[in-house]
Amino acid sequence: MLTSEQKSTWYPVAASTDLVPRHIFHGQLWGQELAIWRADDGHVNVWENRCLHRGVRLSIGINLGHELMCQYHGWRYANRTAGCTYIPAHPADAPARTICNRTYQVVEAGGLVWTSLAPQAEPQLPTVPKNAVQLRAIEIAAAPELVAAKLPKPADVVFHIQPVDAGKTILRGYCLRTAGSALEAQKTWDRQLCDLRDQIEAGEGAEPPSIPHEIKPVDAQLAAMPDRNPRQARLRVRVAAKKLVANDVMAIHLEALEGDLPAFQPGAHLDVHLPNGLIRQYSITNGPADVTHYRIAVKREAAGEGGSIALHDHVQLGDVLAISESRHNFPLRRDQLNVKLIAGGIGITPLLAMAKTLAVDHCPFELHCFAQSEDHLPFKAELSDLGGRVHQHLGLGPAASRERFAQIIGEQQEKETLYVCGPPAMLDAVRAVAAELGWPDDDVRFEYFQNERQHTDEQPFSVALARSAITVEVAAGTSIVEALRPHNVIVPTSCEKGACGTCLVSVIEGEIDHRDVYLSAKEQAAGDRLTACCSRAAGRRLVLDL
Repeated sequence: MLTSEQKSTWYPVAASTDLVPRHIFHGQLWGQELAIWRADDGHVNVWENRCLHRGVRLSIGINLGHELMCQYHGWRYANRTAGCTYIPAHPADAPARTICNRTYQVVEAGGLVWTSLAPQAEPQLPTVPKNAVQLRAIEIAAAPELVAAKLPKPADVVFHIQPVDAGKTILRGYCLRTAGSALEAQKTWDRQLCDLRDQIEAGEGAEPPSIPHEIKPVDAQLAAMPDRNPRQARLRVRVAAKKLVANDVMAIHLEALEGDLPAFQPGAHLDVHLPNGLIRQYSITNGPADVTHYRIAVKREAAGEGGSIALHDHVQLGDVLAISESRHNFPLRRDQLNVKLIAGGIGITPLLAMAKTLAVDHCPFELHCFAQSEDHLPFKAELSDLGGRVHQHLGLGPAASRERFAQIIGEQQEKETLYVCGPPAMLDAVRAVAAELGWPDDDVRFEYFQNERQHTDEQPFSVALARSAITVEVAAGTSIVEALRPHNVIVPTSCEKGACGTCLVSVIEGEIDHRDVYLSAKEQAAGDRLTACCSRAAGRRLVLDL
């Protein structure tokens, strides 16, 4: 087993020139295989070389510039955090906190990439003169300790040892060239080091056994049953920038106080805890390459409850806010032959992230933006960067908009999906038009920002919890979520208005009075799930799988 000193020591594991753009370098340190790659933003990642799905090496995956994609089943992992951003079979089931590859700290210095299996301090790395010549890495089939003991100590050369395994070493170094050409210096030392390798290997004898691979135990937080309520503000972020991006629309950049923010998927949203005590949900607008911060966009609602005004007028640069981890209730599939995106006003926020992702992945799509005028259209510059795939529809009334929806949606083609986000009336119209044109519910994806449907005919009823073996009375004016809390049965919630689907509960028995805007008509007709924050029993009793 490795000693604590061996685990904490910093070693070179690659040369900077090994990190070719859009490629992945296979490294190794003390028996641990490493996937080493440079993202398009210049950041160097050193990860454990395995996909968390079936253990396939990520070094034979695909470097997309902002993510690594495993070639076995297409799982994707984000630059910097190694958080899983996409599972093809289950696009919404990639919570960054629980599906995250093992990463190692990394420093690039002197033309080499350095890392440590368990660093205890910042590395004390040598300063390399500008005229130094990097030598070719030499692999030696011998123990690192033996190689270190056999190394010459010339005044003009510095050597660094990379312990690949118990019986394998890579020798790296550079020559402090004072005379002659760089090529001649490289040739000279290449010959000498190859001779040294041959001498060491000839006298080494039997190769020592490899270092047994250490299996890292599951994180204690993940081994225990997690608290599923996403309204808990687990993250702290600083307001790094605020900018008006349309009439009454403010874009806000949120940066982590330390480290990197968890990975997210296009279409994800956050709960933002505001200084006035309100909790509001905002979509992340970032593209796949924007991983150093979260950006949200907030439309000022003068007649609202105060959330947008707090972010527009009271939250200032440098303020610290509490936010939830990202939620993926509006996931984007990336295996379609064509994608149609329809955005209404501020509804562009999740669809902008989707459009940027589809553009990077070279997936065919078209983005249709509806707004009162050009001044009301957020992110005009970024939409312009997407070129002819963006279509603006300005100043249309309800009837004209409905006609335009029919023209845009048309007859569904093979492997074509429709995504829509905007005001409730617009979403209702788009969904109705798609149904009239024969689109299946499963291929029309939507996200409501709010539930404007009014219901006043509330009657008391009871809910029997099958797994908890208790029955709870739900009074008129009280939601199922609220009725269950005093009995220590916590249903996770986010919007608490029937728009996000966080509080979905399976129904075993009973007729449901659906009052949400999250489930499709087909899903509501199935009668096997309800949104516990607003939906109720149509009769006197429901049996829930809780």
